[in-house]
Amino acid sequence: MVVSSAQETAKVDEKGDASETTTSFKEGEWLKFRIHFGFINAGFATLKLKKSKKDGTSLFHAVGKGWTSGAARMFFKVDDNYESFFTKKDIKPIQFKRRVNEDGYIIKRDLFFDHQAQKVTINDLKKKTKKEVAIQEVQDMISAFYYLRNLDISNIEEGDTVAVDLFFDGETYPFKLEFIEKDIIKTKFGKIKTWRIKPLVQKGRVFEGQESLTIWITDDENKLPVRIKASLVVGSLKADLDEFRGLANSFNVVPEQ
Repeated sequence: MVVSSAQETAKVDEKGDASETTTSFKEGEWLKFRIHFGFINAGFATLKLKKSKKDGTSLFHAVGKGWTSGAARMFFKVDDNYESFFTKKDIKPIQFKRRVNEDGYIIKRDLFFDHQAQKVTINDLKKKTKKEVAIQEVQDMISAFYYLRNLDISNIEEGDTVAVDLFFDGETYPFKLEFIEKDIIKTKFGKIKTWRIKPLVQKGRVFEGQESLTIWITDDENKLPVRIKASLVVGSLKADLDEFRGLANSFNVVPEQ
């Protein structure tokens, strides 16, 4: 993990390791997001954090679900399920499950990470294939969310970036977040102090451009995403935090003047 700016090259620690104690989330955290496609209420997504254990090692077990609802489901049915098992100490993915049904497009895939051997085994249940791919330090799609939230960004400044490698669809992709500025936004819960950040994403496949995605995270210990906006190849998408429970820290609302 690297944090960089024009003047400074490290704002986490020298090795860039996440803290051994998770401070931004805890077992029992549950988040629900309402998703809009343009002006249409398109669906919902949830993310729940549980505890697990494998070979005597205590793990977190994150379960993510996404689905279309209402009129959107009549035109495009989505039922996506993701699961990630990752270590509590240093937030390393151990197993990742992906079950996707997007209007008949099916993915059933399990990933098993062996960090000591620096490899991941990909078991494609739909295609009935299995292969191994070499890796370095990587995160899966879900574990990366918690890994990044657990970093100490108390000294972060505008223009600083955070980088992590994501393993997705059999390949490793460099992923970078740029901290743009602090912002106060209106939400259903009230006004919230946030950091506005921009992930640098892959252009062309889904997103309109490399900087088509914007995320607002709470400027507090939770580092919780409260709003996401994306310009897609077709249309635009917005996701807002709709419900939550089990946070590790207080959820602060700016008092009305």
